[in-house]
Amino acid sequence: MLYNWLQNISFAYVWVLPALILLPVIVWLYYKNNPFIKSAFKISTAEAFNIKTGKNYLIHFPFWLRLLALASLILALARPQIINTDTKTKGEGIDIILCLDVSGSMLSQDFLPNRIEVAKAVAADFVQQRRVDQIGIVIFSGESFTLSPLTSNHTALLEQIKGLRSGMLQDGTLIGEGLATSVQRLNQSKSASKVIILLTDGKEEAPDTRIIDPITALDIAKAKGVKVYTIGMAAVPGASRARMAYGGATTALDEGLLRRIASETGGIYFRATDRNRLQDVYDQIDRLEKSTFERVTTTRIHEQFFYLVMAALFFLLVELILRYTYLRTFP
Repeated sequence: MLYNWLQNISFAYVWVLPALILLPVIVWLYYKNNPFIKSAFKISTAEAFNIKTGKNYLIHFPFWLRLLALASLILALARPQIINTDTKTKGEGIDIILCLDVSGSMLSQDFLPNRIEVAKAVAADFVQQRRVDQIGIVIFSGESFTLSPLTSNHTALLEQIKGLRSGMLQDGTLIGEGLATSVQRLNQSKSASKVIILLTDGKEEAPDTRIIDPITALDIAKAKGVKVYTIGMAAVPGASRARMAYGGATTALDEGLLRRIASETGGIYFRATDRNRLQDVYDQIDRLEKSTFERVTTTRIHEQFFYLVMAALFFLLVELILRYTYLRTFP
């Protein structure tokens, strides 16, 4: 307990502390001059003084008590304090869903080391910048899945992003189902501003098992008042089909659909052709969707000098009691 107290203590008047140097000087002067300040008288024999009692060993004890009292007063004058500082971030955040494509084409190496690794790194940076927002993650390929519901636990969210990989879901590209699932994740949100950032490198591939098409998902987003920013991720210019490096498969970027989704929900469509451009896109979204927050710092100062003053008074009281009772000397 004393160790913890010493670890957290600070002094308002540090310039008083050098006065403690006087203490060893006082001790030296006391023992040097002690034989000369006592009264003396002649006796016939000193044999009686060979018998020692407890008083002989405690004769200097009052001096040490007074020295402790002086040390306590010096420390009290230095105004010891324990300072506790609490910092809280308060504000009104935005609820954001990161809707990320994890299809096989995201392994293409036109972004180094590949598209999905770059998308993960830039998304993680974005999460770290949004201090007061609730953020969730929806992934999609041939199906959609909520990887993380809305949460303010950004540490857990970053771990989820770190574990993202292509092949987690059945392969394909169902943009509509990814968008619809993201809107559903925002359905219970109480935030005044609801945003989806949808990133894909392909176009809708509709198997027979598809439940929601992109236009239906768009209508749902508009009805729920959700703003959608769309990002087309491909280094290949235009929206034409291109052979990708991850195994010779082909993919296409449906920029017309992505523009329509963004435009009709009040968002913006961005094209990311390399890592720096993708970082710029997220930075621009960060500037467009500003959270209002303030950092409140509360400092509490707990004065500790009172305890030292009480200790000094205690030492002086014990000294006086001993000096005029058990350790009383004559003269």
